[in-house]
Amino acid sequence: MASHIGKLPVTIPAGVEVKIDGQNFSVKGAKGSDSYTIPDGITARVEDNTIYFDPADDQLQTRANHGLARSIVASMIQGVHEGFTKTLDIVGTGYRAQMKGQSIEFSLGYSHTITVNPPEGITFELPNANQVLVKGTDKQAVGQAAANIRALRKPEPYKGKGIKYSDEHILRKAGKAGK
Repeated sequence: MASHIGKLPVTIPAGVEVKIDGQNFSVKGAKGSDSYTIPDGITARVEDNTIYFDPADDQLQTRANHGLARSIVASMIQGVHEGFTKTLDIVGTGYRAQMKGQSIEFSLGYSHTITVNPPEGITFELPNANQVLVKGTDKQAVGQAAANIRALRKPEPYKGKGIKYSDEHILRKAGKAGK
């Protein structure tokens, strides 16, 4: 029995170049390039602009790596082709962000401002003072950078003040008066 996700083929979009050299996989696209070492026991092959992953045996670890390799390669291809974006909303009176060169300076109700420098391969954008866009080609790095910004002031459950993902729902609590 093979991995359900691992069995799915990955389509290579136009303008993306894929190179497989044994277990080394590299991809190049409009937004950048990336490489990955496919785990042992999994072989990747390209046929007609599609990548297929074949497990060597049916052991538990091989099956797990089968789906993992497929997911990582699919994310890499999407990253170099379109890139990834996470949107964070800043909620609260007086809470805001400003660009300072490549960095962002946050005013989050503390006695000081907090400056966040973008990690390598990540760019920040501010459509307005209450929204931050984290962009990059590496899905994991974009998610981590967004999580680090959110951790500066997590949303609180009473008024919902803080930094939240734009698609995040905050469970609200009734205050003392609501009892």
